[in-house]
Amino acid sequence: MMNRNESDKGAKMEKKKRLVLVTDTTLRDAHQSLWATRMHLTDILPIAERIDEVGYHSVEVWGGATFDVCMRYLNEDPWDRLYRIREKFKNTKLQMLLRGQNLVAYRNFADDLVEEFIKKAVAGGIDIIRIFDALNDVRNMQKSIEVTKREGAHAQGTICYTISPVHTIEGYVETAKTLVEMGADSICIKDMSGILAPYVAYELVKRLKEAVEVPIQLHSHASTGMATTSYLKAIEAGADIVDCAAAPLSLYTSQPAIETLVASLQDTEYELDLDFEAIRDVSEYFEVVSKKRKLMGAEQPLIDITVISHQIPGGMATNLIAQLEQQNALDRMEEVLEEIPRVRKDMGYPPLVTPTSQLVGTQAVFNVLLGERYKIIPREVVNYVKGLYGKPAGPISEELMEKALKGEKPITCRPADLLEPELPKAKRELDPSLVEKEEDYISYAIFPDVALKFFQWRKNPVINEEEEPPQKAMERRERAMMDGAYIEELSERLAEVVSEGVSRALQNLTVTVSLGGQTGAPETASSPSQRGQVAQRDKEEMGLVLVRSPMVGTFYRTPSPGAPPFVEEGDEVKEGQTLCLIEVMKLFNEIPSPVDGRVISILAEHGKGVEYDEVIMEIEPLGG
Repeated sequence: MMNRNESDKGAKMEKKKRLVLVTDTTLRDAHQSLWATRMHLTDILPIAERIDEVGYHSVEVWGGATFDVCMRYLNEDPWDRLYRIREKFKNTKLQMLLRGQNLVAYRNFADDLVEEFIKKAVAGGIDIIRIFDALNDVRNMQKSIEVTKREGAHAQGTICYTISPVHTIEGYVETAKTLVEMGADSICIKDMSGILAPYVAYELVKRLKEAVEVPIQLHSHASTGMATTSYLKAIEAGADIVDCAAAPLSLYTSQPAIETLVASLQDTEYELDLDFEAIRDVSEYFEVVSKKRKLMGAEQPLIDITVISHQIPGGMATNLIAQLEQQNALDRMEEVLEEIPRVRKDMGYPPLVTPTSQLVGTQAVFNVLLGERYKIIPREVVNYVKGLYGKPAGPISEELMEKALKGEKPITCRPADLLEPELPKAKRELDPSLVEKEEDYISYAIFPDVALKFFQWRKNPVINEEEEPPQKAMERRERAMMDGAYIEELSERLAEVVSEGVSRALQNLTVTVSLGGQTGAPETASSPSQRGQVAQRDKEEMGLVLVRSPMVGTFYRTPSPGAPPFVEEGDEVKEGQTLCLIEVMKLFNEIPSPVDGRVISILAEHGKGVEYDEVIMEIEPLGG
C-alpha cells in the first residue's frame, strides 16, 4: 500500500505545469534601447530562421523607432524590411509596436492614415499589434483596435506604467477594462523605464487577472535591475506572457535575458517549452554581430537606480546623450536629469514613453541650456498643451499653459476628430517618379522630409552616396563616436562650419578695418572666427538684427514639403512671427522674429545643419 508521503509526491509529479509564454524583443525594442535602433536587415536575415525555431509566442520585429530609422539612417525601406522578415518566419507570430493614433511617429494622424497603415501592416505579415498611447488616453487607441481586429490581427491593448501622484493601480485596472470593452484581445503592462517593483507587479497583475478575462503580458526594461524579479512575481500572480531578449541585447536599458528566465524557472511549477539550443545559437550570433560592429557600449552602467526618480526609458536615454553631444553640453546631463521631473510635473505627469519622453526630455534640455525655463517651447510641446496629444492624467501648470498657448483654450474632443484626411494630400505632393509602391505614400505622409530624402536616394543611390546625405553622415559620426574618434572629427567639422560661415558673411559684406588712420587689412592676421565676429558686430552696428540658431539642429524654411516658405528675403515680418523651424531630435522648434522688420538675408540652407549661435537670418528693424 502506498503511504501518504509517496501519494503526495506522486500527486505533485502529476501536477501539470503552467505554461508561460515569451515574446522575443531582440529584433525591435532591444536594439532600439541599446543600439539606437541600428540593427540592419542584413543583421537579421541570417539568424531569422533559427529564432523561428526557438518556440516563442511572438517575435517583435517592427514598429516603434524602426520605421523612420530604416529610412533616416540605414537607407532601408521599412515595408520591404517587414516583407523580407515575414518570409523567414514560418512558425512564429510577428508582432509590432504601434503608438495608437501616432502610428510610428510623434503626433496624432487622421483616421484614414491609421486605417491604411494597419491594413498594409497586417497584409505584410504582422499578426499581433501592441497598441499604446503615451497618455493612456483610450480615445487615441480606439481606432487602431477597431481596424486591427477588422483586418484579422490580434489587438493588444496597452497600459503605460508610471509612478506619480495621479497614477494608481485602480486607474490602470479601469483603463484595462475599457480597452477590453473596446475589443482588445489581451492587455500588456508596458514598463518602459523599468520602475515596476516586484511586489507592485504581483498586485497589478493579480488585480488585472481578476478584472478582465484576457491574457496579461508584462513588458519591462532592466534599467533599475528589478525587471527579472518583477517578471517572476508577475508570473506567480498569473501573468501569461513576458518579454525577453537574447543575452547580448539584454539588460542595461533593454529587456531581461531569455537565458536568465529559463534558468530561473527550472524545476518550478512553470514551463517555458523553448528550444534552449536554438536560444544559445541566437545569442552567440548576436554576440559576434555586436563585437564586429562595435555596438555594445562598455561605458553603460548595468543598473541605474536614479531611473526611479527621472523615469527615463531606454530609448530616451540614448536620445538625451546624443542631443547633449550635439549641443556640446554632455557635462550638463545631471542638470537635465534634475529638470526632467519638474517638466514632467508641469506637463501633468505624462508617462515617459514615445512621444512624451521626447517632449519632456527635449524641453528639459532647452530649459537647462538656454538658462530660462520655457524660453523656447517646441511646436510639439505647444500642441501637447493644446490637448492635441490627448488628455494627461494630471493638470498642466499655469506657467506652461500661459507661455505655450498665450491665451488660447485647449481642446476637449478626441484629437483625431479635428484632422482632415491625410493620404490625399500625400498623393498630391509626392513626385510620382519616386513612388515604387502604394506604401510609399504612407511613409511620406508620416515622415515627409525623411521619406522624400530616402526616395531620392533610392532612385539614384550612386549620386546621393557621393554627396553623403545627412542620414549617412549622422550614422558615420555615431560610428566614429563609438570608435573614440568623435571628438577629433567634431573639431574638424567645427572648423569647417566657422570657415563656411565666414565665407558667407564675406560674400554679403566687405569689411573695412581702420588702423592708425590707414585703411586696409591689419598687419597681424586674425582668425576666420575673429573676422566673422567683426563682420557680425559691424552688421549689428549698422542696425541689423542677427537671428541666431539657439541650438544645433536642421534648418527648415517651410512647415512641410511643398508648402511655401515662412518668409522670403524682402518680406516684412512682425515681432513673434515664425521665421523658420529648427529640428532637434525629431522635434520642430519655431524660431520667432525678435522685432518688426524686413528680412534682409537668409543665410542658412533649407534641410541643412546649423550650429549653436550660427546666424541664420538678418532683419532690418522697421518703425520706432
